[in-house]
Amino acid sequence: MRIVHSLILALFFMLIQGKAPKPEPAQLVLKNGIIYTANDEMPRFEAVAVRYGKIVFLGTTKDVKPFEGKGTKVVDLKGRTVVPGLSDAHYHLSGVGQREMTLNLEGTTSLDDFLSKVKARVDKAKPGEWVTGRGWIETFWTPQTFPTRGDLDRISPNNPVYLVRADGHGGVANSAALKIAGIDRNTTSPFGGEIMKDKTSGEPNGMLLDRAQGLVSRHVPAPTKADMEQALIVGAQRSVELGWTQIQNAGASWSEVEMLKNLYTENKIKLRVYEAIRGPGPDAQRLLRDGPVIGLYDHKLTIRTIKVSIDGALGSKGAALLEPYSDHDTSGFLTQKSEELLPMFKQALRKGVQIETHAIGDRANRVVLDLYEQAFNEVPPIERQDRSDPRWRIEHAQIVHPDDIPRFAKLMIIPSMQPSHAIGDLHFAPSRIGIKRLAGAYAWQTFLKQGNIIAGGSDAPVERGEPMIEFYAAVARKDQKGFSGDGWRPEEKVTREQALKMFTIWAAHAAFQEKIRGSIEIGKIADFTVLSADIMQIPEPDILKTKCVMTIIDGEVVFGSVK
Repeated sequence: MRIVHSLILALFFMLIQGKAPKPEPAQLVLKNGIIYTANDEMPRFEAVAVRYGKIVFLGTTKDVKPFEGKGTKVVDLKGRTVVPGLSDAHYHLSGVGQREMTLNLEGTTSLDDFLSKVKARVDKAKPGEWVTGRGWIETFWTPQTFPTRGDLDRISPNNPVYLVRADGHGGVANSAALKIAGIDRNTTSPFGGEIMKDKTSGEPNGMLLDRAQGLVSRHVPAPTKADMEQALIVGAQRSVELGWTQIQNAGASWSEVEMLKNLYTENKIKLRVYEAIRGPGPDAQRLLRDGPVIGLYDHKLTIRTIKVSIDGALGSKGAALLEPYSDHDTSGFLTQKSEELLPMFKQALRKGVQIETHAIGDRANRVVLDLYEQAFNEVPPIERQDRSDPRWRIEHAQIVHPDDIPRFAKLMIIPSMQPSHAIGDLHFAPSRIGIKRLAGAYAWQTFLKQGNIIAGGSDAPVERGEPMIEFYAAVARKDQKGFSGDGWRPEEKVTREQALKMFTIWAAHAAFQEKIRGSIEIGKIADFTVLSADIMQIPEPDILKTKCVMTIIDGEVVFGSVK
């Protein structure tokens, strides 16, 4: 004790004499920048130093100088902006990779444009070879109508074709594909799905919604293990190039988890992944049996969540509504049965497993809130593995009845929302559900004012998955051309400070990681996204022009450079 006391006194006298010991050199120094921390108490700095993957200094460019040593990588930001490493709270990593590797139908501007791109791929296909792709959406076509089997038959009478809508909840097949699947006018729709049919002839029109997609997709040749691994690599690389340092993967299998483990072991990906296992089913039961796996590969991989989908999507008319669609003769449908989910939810509480449930329609959101509340009531905290806030989530929470919004705060449910859905869906949502039901649609500011946080994501490859599009959508609540219309409810947009938190500290909170990452604070993991412009100050349209110039994970530059 006497020795320790003497050392403390010596350090004290060195400090008061201006002779404090020089700190150990940092591995990385960023200086001459605009550094936003997402910490309200210390919101902004000029420089940051990193040692052993952790933040060890925040301050001015002048004061960071002692941390620069012989082996330090020093980056002069030249006025560029640094934010905490961005996290996408709802992402489909393999889907992003597959989109880049197959027929990508994003950005098709009309039915003719769509068919032209498909025909180009059909013309290269071997006889009998399947032609598949993803990413089309009819929102910006005139008229806004789904493609049909007849449209595809004109360009591919022989090769089977199956093309998934951007949201993943619908797809269109040609006659050759429907024949292989054995789908005709007498085929009934499966539970949780719909075979859309021509109202006059009764014949399938080619569109398959949600679980009905499996009738065709099961006949498409499965990708090889090498293909799947490559999709993960491609998806991860695209993610870090966009500025994401972590994605929260919304529903995968254990086989995909094993692939990720191999890729981390081989140092083929740097991106952090917070994994949700799709349920219900054997994969979910394995997680419930063995319990969460947290912080593998220096917190690169965590598996502690089960993802459930309880309805379809608004765009493909499968979202479950309390009242019928304004432009469709059904109210959508549920894709799971409550009585089958409740036992799994109760077991998850007992095992410390997080639950996140896809719910888009107002009926779906009410059903999920009812199930969560019942599970919480039937499994008291004393019986739970983690007696604190379980941080259960509703993914999307797009159309919520106003009576149900307060229940999110009461039950401490995290709305995990994707701002780009609003600026795309609101082009057709008024005609789908009417202006009145938009009162509870994409209600970001209402959730925040009642005390919820929002975990922000993109739902890529449903959307493009670009952080600047999501940030812009959250703060502008306009489409990318600056348009807004009836029902867009501009009062629901968020401030830039709130938007930054959605993709940093609040996303970290939704993953139980706010103590180790999500903000720029001394002692936290050194994940940073460096941007070409100051998104907290520039005009809204310029946010969309802003690029990621550098991505840093664990203090390592994994993408880009500052020139």
